[in-house]
Amino acid sequence: MERYLQILTIALEAVFANKLRSMLTALGIIFGVAAVIAMMAIGNGAQKEILDQIKLVGVNNIVILPINVNDKKDDSSDDQNQDGSTEVQKKYSPGLTLKDAENIARSIPTVDKVSPEIVYPVMALREGKKANADLTGVNKNFFELFNLSLQKGVLFSELQAQKGAPVCVIGPTIASKIFPDEDPIGKELKCGSIWLRVIGVLEGVKTDKKAKSLGVSDYNSKVFTPLKTVLLRYKDRSLVSQTSFGGGQMFRMGRMSMYISNQGDKVGEHQLDKIVVQVKETKDLTATNQVIEQILNRRHQGVKDFEIKIPELLLKQEQKTKDIFNIVLGAIAGISLIVGGIGIMNIMLASVMERIREIGVRRAIGATQKDIIFQFLAEATFISISGGLLGILLGVIMARIISMSTDILTIVSFGSIAVSFGVAATVGIVFGWLPARKAAEQDPVESLRHD
Repeated sequence: MERYLQILTIALEAVFANKLRSMLTALGIIFGVAAVIAMMAIGNGAQKEILDQIKLVGVNNIVILPINVNDKKDDSSDDQNQDGSTEVQKKYSPGLTLKDAENIARSIPTVDKVSPEIVYPVMALREGKKANADLTGVNKNFFELFNLSLQKGVLFSELQAQKGAPVCVIGPTIASKIFPDEDPIGKELKCGSIWLRVIGVLEGVKTDKKAKSLGVSDYNSKVFTPLKTVLLRYKDRSLVSQTSFGGGQMFRMGRMSMYISNQGDKVGEHQLDKIVVQVKETKDLTATNQVIEQILNRRHQGVKDFEIKIPELLLKQEQKTKDIFNIVLGAIAGISLIVGGIGIMNIMLASVMERIREIGVRRAIGATQKDIIFQFLAEATFISISGGLLGILLGVIMARIISMSTDILTIVSFGSIAVSFGVAATVGIVFGWLPARKAAEQDPVESLRHD
């Protein structure tokens, strides 16, 4: 052991005797390791974002959203009247309704849970404090589908949901604005023209732009109440009255009215603003989506007044694309490590040629071939490991800069550091072996004669 420690000391002295050359030799390893860590940090950040988004939109969920086709014009179906006016020929559709949700839950065996939603923007008021809020009618499945937990209080019971009780669960933003200095549980909150009793407060949930594009809204500024509470105490858009009006019909709903020509029907109002369907198994998502589309097409008389999204599949496809991109970047970074290794080999070969006389002297005083191999291999490995350590530091700094200067999330993991450092050390050993062997094979007599 003492012999090898002495040889290691000689190797380190040789490295520090040529500091500039050693540093330039290590640059390839430094930048290679830094690039690998930075690229893997970007990949880890992208993966976490996807997982967070999947958690927000729910696992195995299918989202059905209504489309307002009242304002769409189909030139191929326009009929011109004698006075030059046109009337759009469209089939009648009841819109997205609670019966659609019930039909899906009842008729598709692969469906686990169904959560219909109704949203009305309201002003939340209490004792002079007010805040804009979205009053959202949901059933109890909603909170399970989106993995929402309570900060305090309870969810509304099955009995409260069936009877349409005036109770609500509020988001943390509403709680902080309306109840800044008191516990909201049990207090009354006026939403629109109806007083609701607060029975629970949600935990805060962070949403991003991508999640919102997939149908996820800001839960923090919502007031959740049973679906039947909205339908019974606020407004049910499916309840319309029909009266005669000239050459057609006038459908009335509260203050709203819609004229339908006798020659063609217009699409009605949507009772629901969203239906979320949770499928039991991921493998059944596509097939269930097709069945849902067939059911809705039949129920809506062929009127395409809805759209269906499968957020998890969209996000996984996005993740696959990002993974391919990260693999390409990682491969490029890995190539730079190999280039750095080749640089070490070239410099060490040149060093061998410069130190032939030194090798001859060491052999003459008793050093074996194994000693020479160990010395030069130790030099290459030390340069490579030093470059790896500096590369790790630079990679962490690069990842932090990327995260601070852009919207890209970066996560430096212990695994990425261990892999990059291990590769750097391996590169030093592999590419240092050839110069070390060449040095050991030098003839001692010829080496001593070398000028």
